Amino acid sequence: MSASRGERSGPFQVGDRVQLTGPKARMHTITLEPGKVFHSHKGIIAHDEIIGLPDGSVVANQVGIEYLALRPLLSDFVMSMPRGAAIVYPKDAAQILAQADIFPGATVVEAGVGSGALSLWLLRAIGPEGRLHSFERRDDFAGVARGNVATFHGADPENWTITLGDLAEVLPEVAPEASVDRVVLDMLAPWECMGAVSTALKPGGVLLCYIATVTQLSRVAEAIRATGEYTEPQSSETMVRGWHVQGLAVRPDHRMIAHTGFLLTARRLAPDTVLPELKRRPSKTDFSDEDVELWTPGALGERTVSDKALRKRVRAADAAAARSREGAGPDDDATEPPVEAE
Repeated sequence: MSASRGERSGPFQVGDRVQLTGPKARMHTITLEPGKVFHSHKGIIAHDEIIGLPDGSVVANQVGIEYLALRPLLSDFVMSMPRGAAIVYPKDAAQILAQADIFPGATVVEAGVGSGALSLWLLRAIGPEGRLHSFERRDDFAGVARGNVATFHGADPENWTITLGDLAEVLPEVAPEASVDRVVLDMLAPWECMGAVSTALKPGGVLLCYIATVTQLSRVAEAIRATGEYTEPQSSETMVRGWHVQGLAVRPDHRMIAHTGFLLTARRLAPDTVLPELKRRPSKTDFSDEDVELWTPGALGERTVSDKALRKRVRAADAAAARSREGAGPDDDATEPPVEAE
């Protein structure tokens, strides 16, 4: 199977996405087409001058201003693609792949699909021999994800499906009992799906939940323990701080990507297995109606996107995917990551 458009290497080819970085570090992404020209207020560069050059080359426009030409990394793409829901940041995606032990050829279940960022990382990790079953309640979010994935790959991946509906109801229709290697849940209330997930997971399989708040973290951990079908859940968060390094001026960056979410993992036990009892301090493991109210979408601060804005993003993702499938690619545009609160 040939590499997808987003995973090529070697000299630039027609149809490749190329990231041009100018003198002030402003980035533009173009899709190479014979005879086409990249325009900016600083001048023009013919696509034909880039086609055939090695990745990582420097090209100059007609007035001598130089641009670095590189294929965008997957992290570049996911940070600039159209969004229906908030994306999984690359720092968390990397930890998800590691902690869930996503491997080539694995059968993976993902819910919900959001804007397709995590789907792209999972598809790369499982390879062409793996299988990714994604689930999403909202058709508009699924539309954005389909468009983004098709744009990156240049086509709709054959080993990927999106199923609309509630995971607890539709997972048994898609995944037979004990047929799934890994389950990754990025949703508001993962504890509602424990029964269906436990049935689908193979013994030894990994369940990973990506959750935003400590109240969600507590509730899903207790729900996993209550099933008696998993190892003791392990939780963590990932923070990334960049550093400014120039000569003797070495200091932390003024900004950092701090808390975006918690990762909680557990492994499926074999049927009728009972874990040895663990000694732990007494904790509150039952929940009242008042407690449950604290886990409502509003109380959790769940962000919503207006219908008008979402329709615009769906159209943008669909248009980019259509151009990518036809080999034309998305329009030339700046691809600086949008500043967006998570």
